[in-house]
Amino acid sequence: MASTTENRNIMDGDPPEATLPADRTSDMGFLDHLEELRWRIIKGLAGLVVGIIIAFFFADFIIDRMLLGPTRADFFVYQMLGIDAIDLVLQSRKLPGQFFTYWGSVIISGGIIGAPVLFYQLWAFIEPAMEVKEKHRSYFTVVAITFFFLLGISFGYFVLTPFAVQFFSKFQIAEVIHNDFDINKYFAAVTMWVLSCGVLFQMPVLSYFLSRFGLINPQFLKLYRKHALIAALVLAAFLTPPDPVSQILIAVPLVMLYQFSISVSRYANRKRDKEIWGEDVPDYRKE
Repeated sequence: MASTTENRNIMDGDPPEATLPADRTSDMGFLDHLEELRWRIIKGLAGLVVGIIIAFFFADFIIDRMLLGPTRADFFVYQMLGIDAIDLVLQSRKLPGQFFTYWGSVIISGGIIGAPVLFYQLWAFIEPAMEVKEKHRSYFTVVAITFFFLLGISFGYFVLTPFAVQFFSKFQIAEVIHNDFDINKYFAAVTMWVLSCGVLFQMPVLSYFLSRFGLINPQFLKLYRKHALIAALVLAAFLTPPDPVSQILIAVPLVMLYQFSISVSRYANRKRDKEIWGEDVPDYRKE
């Protein structure tokens, strides 16, 4: 009788109950989840603090070589990209301007250094809901999140920032107007460009999460591929100077990431179906 019911469920499109993954956190109450989340956040913030301390000891290098590097015409990235660069003139128009730039650079750099610890703690909290039983998969997920985050940051710093900085430094509507930029505005702009790319490059990871929860699938992503192309161009226009070269340089990687996200979603959906259905995956679930 049980087998008849199971066969009926399979024919109706419902997964067999015997193959459904067990909830490993069902014995935890709401307050227990909050307590675990609190400690995960504390440990993640502790990792950020350690990263800030490390960045403090390298503050001179971070500010002189990294933050102020794109302001010099001899910046090595300009030579690699073939950009005809000029020197920028920065000014501090506020009394605490350089103070805030100094500590802002230390905090942002420390946050990037300590980000893997925060990613791991957040993933360790989400992991039970994803039914990840093998520990190496958990580490692989954290490595993937960190990899794409650092890849996006590198892209923002080594590609987007040089083009944007030189475009705005050379843009001049009249000879009597000189481009002397404020140090705080420069720091805010570089930070926005770099961190924005770090977030945007999380697209494949987000695709994996949503697919594992059954919220999206490859067919859905393919259906809206043209919309994603337009969105990539709009984002590129927002993040870059109004010139076609830099816009294409940003839009092309975003489109490639979206295409890669489709493959990631396909893999995640097949994995999810196999965990739920076993070897008896219905034909309508197969692509």
